[in-house]
Amino acid sequence: MDPRRALDGRATGIMTVLCLIWGLQQVVLKAAAPDITPLLQIALRSGVAALLVGLLMCWRRERLDLASGNWRPGLLVGTLFGLEFLLVGEGLRFTSASHMVVLLYTAPIFVALGLHWKLPAERLSAMQWLGIAMAFAGIALAFFGRSQPAPGGDALDMLWGDLLALLAGAAWGATTVVVRLSSLSRAPATQTLFYQLSGGFVILMLAALALGQTSFRPTALAWGSLLFQSLIVSFASYLVWFWLLKHYLASRLGVFSFLTPLFGMVFGVWLLDEPLEPGFIAGTALVLGGVALVSGYSWLQQRLREGKRS
Repeated sequence: MDPRRALDGRATGIMTVLCLIWGLQQVVLKAAAPDITPLLQIALRSGVAALLVGLLMCWRRERLDLASGNWRPGLLVGTLFGLEFLLVGEGLRFTSASHMVVLLYTAPIFVALGLHWKLPAERLSAMQWLGIAMAFAGIALAFFGRSQPAPGGDALDMLWGDLLALLAGAAWGATTVVVRLSSLSRAPATQTLFYQLSGGFVILMLAALALGQTSFRPTALAWGSLLFQSLIVSFASYLVWFWLLKHYLASRLGVFSFLTPLFGMVFGVWLLDEPLEPGFIAGTALVLGGVALVSGYSWLQQRLREGKRS
């Protein structure tokens, strides 16, 4: 019997806070960019969070089980994690935080496509294929339905940033597929997170050095962003998320997490004065609707069955 349960009041409150944090992270990266480049921010936050996870593993007396071969998929997920945030860091130089958070959260679409071809139990239904079509239609509308570029940029720059954001979503999806299909699916969550963060730190720091993205002015905003990204986002929120996955039904949590892009858009408009274009709003609605159909299909089926029984 599955020990995981449906969302209760505590889980709902925790998920709301997590979605607020995840929606805010891209906005904070963008806001602090004049003082510390996004790429350097993400590299440093990954390194600090990896150190904290490593200390937590030592406190729990957990060890990296190299004999099990987990290090092979661990290296791969670390590389994909680094690639994802390399694309995020570069993308934020050209596009708005609102666009970044919405296009990054297309990751469940790429997860569904990857698992469809690998696992018979994950075959997509007709309704889920409709969701994928909706999401890609929304992406096209978000890409080409804009009426004005981001403040200080031009249309081609923003289009390039949007493409990097979408590729980051694909890299995130690929990371999830690797974890699901490899021995990491049976490993402790802290071990998987440690591989991701440490691999990301190495790749992103090397990329920041190679691309000259190492400028850092030690302002209050820069230090505040680093503390928020390292302690709250990359360490605490990820561990809380893994705890929720252990105790509650993943499908319910996944549907709830669709609040993140909405919070990201609100924070981008409110804190960064980013424009909200009608085409992008319509595209976002299609993307989120499509992702909800794909990721929340089993939840919707269950709700319908419960409704019929009642």
